[in-house]
Amino acid sequence: MLSDSKLGFGLMRLPKNENGTIQIDKVQTMVDAFMKAGFNYFDTAYAYAGSEEAIRKTLVEKYPRDSFTLADKVPAWKLKNKEDVERIFNESLSLCGVDYFDFYLLHSVEATHLPTYEKYGCFDFLKDMKRQGKIKYIGFSYHDDAELLDQILNNHPEFDFVQLQLNYLDWNKQVVQSKKNYEIAKKHHKPIVVMEPIKGGTLASFPDDIEKTYKNYAPNKSMASWALRYIGSLDGVMTILSGMSTVEQMNDNLQTMTDFQTINEEEKQLIEKVTQKVLSFPTIPCTKCRYCTPGCPMNIQIPDLFTAYNSAKTYGSDRRYKTYYKMHSQGDHNIASQCIECGQCESVCPQHLPIMSYLKEVAKEFD
Repeated sequence: MLSDSKLGFGLMRLPKNENGTIQIDKVQTMVDAFMKAGFNYFDTAYAYAGSEEAIRKTLVEKYPRDSFTLADKVPAWKLKNKEDVERIFNESLSLCGVDYFDFYLLHSVEATHLPTYEKYGCFDFLKDMKRQGKIKYIGFSYHDDAELLDQILNNHPEFDFVQLQLNYLDWNKQVVQSKKNYEIAKKHHKPIVVMEPIKGGTLASFPDDIEKTYKNYAPNKSMASWALRYIGSLDGVMTILSGMSTVEQMNDNLQTMTDFQTINEEEKQLIEKVTQKVLSFPTIPCTKCRYCTPGCPMNIQIPDLFTAYNSAKTYGSDRRYKTYYKMHSQGDHNIASQCIECGQCESVCPQHLPIMSYLKEVAKEFD
C-alpha cells in the first residue's frame, strides 16, 4: 500500500462561517485530533475554495513534512490552455506551502473531461513531475462507467492508484457503478482511495424506523460507522476519505476507524435491508460537493435546496424544511424556480444529475 492511513481527511466540506470563509480554528482542532489518533492522509484540491490555504495554516505550518501525506488535484474545468496545467500545479504547491505532493490526481476523470486532460498533456505532465520528485504517486479521481475506467487503466498503466466513489447505497447503481468500478481497479491491481463513503452525509442520518434497524443490532454504533465499516472491509482499499465538517463527525469517524471491526455476514444483510428501504425514497442523490454553485448565474444554492427537498421527502413535510429552504434562497440567493436552464451546473456535476429537472421538482415543493 502507498499509504498506511486507513482514514483520510477529505477537505472539501470544511466548517465555514456564514460569509463562506473557512473556520480555521475548528479545522485546527480537527487536524490535531486526526494526527493525534495516528492518521495522516489529507486530501484537498485546487477546486476546493480556501481548502489549500486552510491546510497550510493548520497542518503544513505546524507539523513536520514527513509526518503527513497530502493529496491535491488539477481540475479539467479550470484548464483553458496547456500552460494552465503547470500554473495550477505551482499555485497549489504555493497555497499548500509544500514543495512536493505525496499524491496528485487528475480531478473527476470522466468522458466529458478526459479530452481536456489529453489535449493539454496532463498525463505526461504528471509523469514528468513524478520524475522530478514533485509528486510521489500519481492517480485520478473517477466518475464514470467501468468500461471507460478499464480503457483508461489499459492505456495508462503508469497510474499508481485510483480514487473511486464507493458506498453501499451506490454499490449496484447503474449510474455510479461502485461495484463494477471497484472490480476494474482490482483487476488492474490499483490501490483504491475511496471518496463519498457516506455519500455526502446521506448515510449518516435516517428516519427513525431505519435507524432502529441498526440500533437494535448495535445500539452504540453511529449510522456513519456502518458506511465506513462496509467500505473498510473491502480488499484493496488503501484509504477512505471522509469529508468531515464538524469535530463531532471527526470524533465519530476516528472511533470507528481506530477500533475497526470488519463487517460480518449478518451485518451485510442488515445493510442490504437498509439500502432497499432508502432507495425507495424519491430523493435527489446529491452529495453536496458544491461544484455546481460557483458558476450559477442566478446564484442558486443548489445543494442546500436539494437538502430541504430530500428532507421533506424522507421525513415528511415539516415547517423546519421550509424554513431551511427559505434561509438558503433569500438575499443574494435565488429560489429554485429562478433557474434559467443554462446547464452550467450539469456540466460540472460529478454525479451526472439532471439538476435542471430536479430544480423544477424542488420549485413545485417549495416555491
